[in-house]
Amino acid sequence: MPTGKLFIVATPIGNLADMTFRAIETLKSVDLILCEDTRVTKNLLDRYEIKTPTMSYHQHSDARRVKEIVQMLADGKNIALVTDAGTPGISDPGNMLVKELIKREVQIVPIPGPSAVVAALSVSGFPTDRFTFLGFPPHKNKRQKYFKELAAIENTVVFYESGHRIQKCLGELQEVLVQDRGLVICRELTKKFETLYRTTARKLSELTMDERGEFVIVINAL
Repeated sequence: MPTGKLFIVATPIGNLADMTFRAIETLKSVDLILCEDTRVTKNLLDRYEIKTPTMSYHQHSDARRVKEIVQMLADGKNIALVTDAGTPGISDPGNMLVKELIKREVQIVPIPGPSAVVAALSVSGFPTDRFTFLGFPPHKNKRQKYFKELAAIENTVVFYESGHRIQKCLGELQEVLVQDRGLVICRELTKKFETLYRTTARKLSELTMDERGEFVIVINAL
């Protein structure tokens, strides 16, 4: 059984000031930080004067990288996993690494923090005692099926969408949702140009919005 620990460290979703004290302490104390993109993480590490070495781990990392990580843990090294923004493993390839390390009985420690899903839900005004998170819609295949299934969910729904597909997404939502169903469209949460659009499915075609950035969409319960 490996003696090192893997720390799942949540990082800011936009505003670097949202970093927690515990996350900073963890990133300073571990032997290595696994990053989705080392260049993105460097901005965060520089902000908090964290000198810990980094190594890339992302959706294209192969079995050799996992084997390398396992060996370091077996040697007693403590490792932190971060993503470009938010909590690793949530609609993120870090989940695959966690599953693999669980099989090897690695101790995995969550260091909670920012989450775009929770941030969007907290300002939606919609029921949050029960909600469904659906990640990103498919880019091409099965997209129609995705939105039809989404429309049939009775509790609050939350999902992500990118800027270059947001208009297509809104059109697809208008086609499938009950027309008086409420939505909150959150753009660039925690960042300088953070904007919330509150509307209904019926009015989606009338919505004027900046399409740049990342979006979290919350749909009211039926």
